Amino acid sequence: MGGTEHLTVRREGATLVLTLNRPEAKNALSLPMLVGLYDGWLEADADESVRSVVLTGAGGAFCAGMDLKALAGKGMEGDQYRHRMKADPDLHWKAMLRHHRPRKPVIAAVEGYCVAGGTEILQGTDIRVAGSSATFGLFEVKRGLFPIGGSTVRLQRQIPRTHALEMLLTGRPYSAAEAQAIGLIGHVVPDGTAVEKALEIAEQINACGPLAVEAVKASVYETADQTETEGLKSELARGWPVFDTADAKEGARAFAEKRPPVYRRA
Repeated sequence: MGGTEHLTVRREGATLVLTLNRPEAKNALSLPMLVGLYDGWLEADADESVRSVVLTGAGGAFCAGMDLKALAGKGMEGDQYRHRMKADPDLHWKAMLRHHRPRKPVIAAVEGYCVAGGTEILQGTDIRVAGSSATFGLFEVKRGLFPIGGSTVRLQRQIPRTHALEMLLTGRPYSAAEAQAIGLIGHVVPDGTAVEKALEIAEQINACGPLAVEAVKASVYETADQTETEGLKSELARGWPVFDTADAKEGARAFAEKRPPVYRRA
């Protein structure tokens, strides 16, 4: 498994857990973190034994956004990774899920601050869990900046536009309860248990047919901007091949025999 000094990688069964690991800076984005994140997404896609990903942060925070000291010209840690950015100038956007969508479901487990770039990364995840004291928000306008990680495009597609614009234009913080009420996150749990809940959801996903799971996720995103007619056509193109897989046959047999299915991605 990969990882860097600011991004740790571990396995929990069929789930890959990626942890933003810069707690002294509330996991503000750094070059080592971005490189580790992108490599983590690639690892999850390439390893067929991985069926889901949990993204979380160390030290009671998720991510406080970009390192503003670096933005101010004071440098960023991780000079040894600069060749990666030179080789792929789009790497940071892929790491933040702006220009990359993993095949496997991604579950965010949020504790503490999930603001600015943290809230932008959140929008690239599929399922979201937060501790009750978590804080969300897009603070960029308060600092004279633009939330260029995709929020002016994605947020209005994920929550009602009036809430999206309020979050974008006021730059104010949102509690976990308010974030859930507007639809930004799906679960609020006691502080310190977000990863536990995320892994519980991941296990439910992992028990399903992996080919079906990946096809369903792909169809949801693929059809999001299509008309209903176009979307239904795309859904058939994605869905019908699943019925011809060995996994589909195994699922039917297991149901008839009243036993857990054993899927082999075939």
